[in-house]
Amino acid sequence: MANFGPKDIKKLREMTDAGMMDCKQALAATDGDMEKAQEWLRKKGLGAAAKKADKVAAEGVIAIKSNGNKAIMVEINSQTDFVAKNEKFQSFVNEVVEHVLNNDFDTVEDIAASEINGEPFSDYLALQIATIGENLVVRRYAKVVTDGSIGSYVHANSKVGVLVASDAEGVEEQLKNIAMHAAAMRPTYINEAAVPADVIEKEKEIAREQLIKEGKPEAILEKILPGKINRFMQDNTLENQKFVMDDKVSVAKYLASENKDAKLTEYVRFELGEGIEKVEEDFAAEVAKQMA
Repeated sequence: MANFGPKDIKKLREMTDAGMMDCKQALAATDGDMEKAQEWLRKKGLGAAAKKADKVAAEGVIAIKSNGNKAIMVEINSQTDFVAKNEKFQSFVNEVVEHVLNNDFDTVEDIAASEINGEPFSDYLALQIATIGENLVVRRYAKVVTDGSIGSYVHANSKVGVLVASDAEGVEEQLKNIAMHAAAMRPTYINEAAVPADVIEKEKEIAREQLIKEGKPEAILEKILPGKINRFMQDNTLENQKFVMDDKVSVAKYLASENKDAKLTEYVRFELGEGIEKVEEDFAAEVAKQMA
């Protein structure tokens, strides 16, 4: 006779969020021992997670959280946008973001090697994958710590996030506006000093080829090129872009209008799924593969 009943199944389901039949099987396999049943489900969850690990996760959210002079931004991916809007996924994201903010991690690898709620992060993640039913990836992480001010912005669809910092105090509102600007205008670099030398040389090479095709004499190319590079800097560096809320001033001048000594010191922009190659597969072929 089984040493458990419907109430035990219900309790285990509430504790683990696993399926009803899985909970029944776990209790049957462990003679009704609740703790061993949880372990049984976890092992099952790890197996389910392994099967999902090769699934491309390019949807999800960008999440930001701050506390005083520290702010963190994390990209957490799921396989589908539908799951990204799921309450369980959102709860998972909130728990991870809180964990990251409250610890001093430097890289996403540090997060993966940590413990959360008293268990290895890898085990915790595997159980979330089994519960939610899709591959989940904590893909990217950025941290900003400053003695000055921090501004942040996450777009309404949670697919774009920006962190910016200044060495000046009291400019949080201006930095939030700059973060919104960066979300929309997509600058690649914070300022001219951050642009690698090889990128500048490549831009010069491209500009030179364009000018030659336009029929510009060789003798004046070197006089025109600086203007082309200045335009590149204006388009691609945050400080030099025209501020989207007032295009009569640059972003740097907008910030200085509040505090003449204020300068941007950090800038990070995440766009959900950028750089991930999404695999498109024919639906009929996918069904055939499952039936093979």
